[in-house]
Amino acid sequence: MSKPAGARCNLACEYCYYLEKSKMYAQQPSQTMSDELLERFIRDYIAAQPSQYVVFSWHGGETLLRSEAFYRRVIELQRKYGADRTIENSVQTNGTLLTDAWCEFFRENGWLVGISIDGPKQYHDRYRLHRDGSGTFDDVMRGVELLVKHNVEWNALAVVNRANGDDPIGFYEFFRSIGCRYLQFTPVVERIEHHADGRWLASAADRSSALADFSVTPEQWGRFLCRLFDRWVVEDVGRIFVQMFDATLANWVGEAPGMCTLSKICGHAGALEFNGDLYACDHFVFPEYRLGNILQTPIGELMRSRTQTEFGDAKLRSLPGQCRRCRYRFACNGECPRNRFVSTREGEPGLNYLCKGYYKFFDHVAPYMDFMRNELAHRRPPSNVMEWARRRTAAKR
Repeated sequence: MSKPAGARCNLACEYCYYLEKSKMYAQQPSQTMSDELLERFIRDYIAAQPSQYVVFSWHGGETLLRSEAFYRRVIELQRKYGADRTIENSVQTNGTLLTDAWCEFFRENGWLVGISIDGPKQYHDRYRLHRDGSGTFDDVMRGVELLVKHNVEWNALAVVNRANGDDPIGFYEFFRSIGCRYLQFTPVVERIEHHADGRWLASAADRSSALADFSVTPEQWGRFLCRLFDRWVVEDVGRIFVQMFDATLANWVGEAPGMCTLSKICGHAGALEFNGDLYACDHFVFPEYRLGNILQTPIGELMRSRTQTEFGDAKLRSLPGQCRRCRYRFACNGECPRNRFVSTREGEPGLNYLCKGYYKFFDHVAPYMDFMRNELAHRRPPSNVMEWARRRTAAKR
């Protein structure tokens, strides 16, 4: 994930884990990626890829604080160094700065746009705020309408938090109502740890930090996943693609899940800051997880370094005994290491905070996943599960 505008953003979302990263670069207030760094990144990133298919992910902060001219330069450099590679770009934005011109640029160049939106207005506006404290929902929806108007491919990235975690059906029906076909959602779990430079969020290395009050609870997370799945599985399989459910099915059939949090190992998705500093992961942008700077060491060398390899392998190696014995270890793999800050029933550290929620979800969906796995094994569409699910639901009544 490349951060061309660093942590700079036009909004002030209360739960944002990235906004405070600007404090790590207080001596570089502009936090803007130079053309020299951009060219070095694109050249070396393409060269480091093992296949013909290359994906660039532009994240923030807010990506659209950089101009259209910057991203046109991105395309020029990709063509210069891409040779016969197939190159795709995705950009994550809060949507409030989208214009007709931006949407035309994305459509003409085939860019995928991710929109950050947390569901209906009453939930979205609880935490996703303008700097004056006002809600951003109306501005985001205006951006979504522009994407639809210009036929831009887009998906939604939502955060499940303490406010919206009790209304999974309202959450899901909202995304159906706005025509969203690709939905990603992630649980927000943050802890408070005050640092000397003014940062206030804990890293995975901090063990005794207090939980932030906007964090979803394990019980909420489990109920949320189960109820949303029950709504999706009777009508929308193959029509609306929910990343969590797709990744779960992938693990069920023994394929790569496409979600680092549910993978056996991690470490394949570094985060590149505006000045060339490379970190182990987007959620590990803390001084202790800095790998180096790509202006001094090629990005491929840093990502293949012993430090990064050990970081990725530690996800599997550090699983506590309770996880290793769990019947759903194959589906969960301990989820993200950043959330492993509670203890097991035996008192062993390293259990994932959301463990109870994930276990409830996997136990609930196991019959449906078994059914879809069988359909795939017989070369039939997994969407056949919808009729089976409807009969199963009716039989319970």
